[in-house]
Amino acid sequence: MHSQNETSSYKHASGGGRLLDKVAVITGAASGIGKEIALSFAREGAKVVIADLDQSAAQKAASDIDPMGKRALGVGMDVSKEEQVESGMAQAIDTFGGLDILVSNAGVQIVAPLVDFDFDKWKKLLSIHLDGAFLTTRAALRQMYRQNSGSIIYMGSVHSKEASPLKAPYVTAKHGLIGLAKVVAKEGAAHGVRANVICPGFVRTPLVDKQIPEQARALGISEADVIKTAMLKETVDGEFTTVQDVAEAALFLAAFPSNALTGQSMVVSHGWFMQ
Repeated sequence: MHSQNETSSYKHASGGGRLLDKVAVITGAASGIGKEIALSFAREGAKVVIADLDQSAAQKAASDIDPMGKRALGVGMDVSKEEQVESGMAQAIDTFGGLDILVSNAGVQIVAPLVDFDFDKWKKLLSIHLDGAFLTTRAALRQMYRQNSGSIIYMGSVHSKEASPLKAPYVTAKHGLIGLAKVVAKEGAAHGVRANVICPGFVRTPLVDKQIPEQARALGISEADVIKTAMLKETVDGEFTTVQDVAEAALFLAAFPSNALTGQSMVVSHGWFMQ
């Protein structure tokens, strides 16, 4: 799902913008929420690095954002692999000369009852979400501390705040990201680094589209009922959150001018879970 403005994403890059000449690495950004965040950042003047497990898709997304290849870079990165994270982050910093924003967005979903959950699948999900967040954060902080500035944004979920059946490792991981962000906020403050979490509701991405029939089978209900009673029941209007909604939240957090907003989590969910 891409923005209607995708083809014009580059046109403001050499003008103004809230992120003019900031360097941003976004993981899991070849499609979905991550790509929309990259597009949004590019429109606001940032130089963007698309990091994704699928290197060719990452490079294509970078080309979509800037066909000239001067302000967008695609890199292959399995965020659960230390050497790939170190290499990809170094490439980003070498290419653009710094690092101002990290959006830790890469993630997967695996749905099953806890009593039947395969241990290898549990470890895979936690590795991508939590090890990936740790490894990319560590690499980013080394550069941000040298610069004495930076913003780290984690892609959490309403499941960072509450739980749903069949999602034990996902809920565990998304809760964990809030804890990590709070530690980074405390450790990073002396170095001008902020850390925050975006907690979207259900966003109609391929990840969610895949869940709908899986949950229908697991719960013994129709796909329409999964959407109405399992996914959107607690929203104020029965609407999915959009990738554009999440990108706007990321832009707000990335561009925020001071340490006043750090260690926080922002729920973007049409009213599902109100703090």
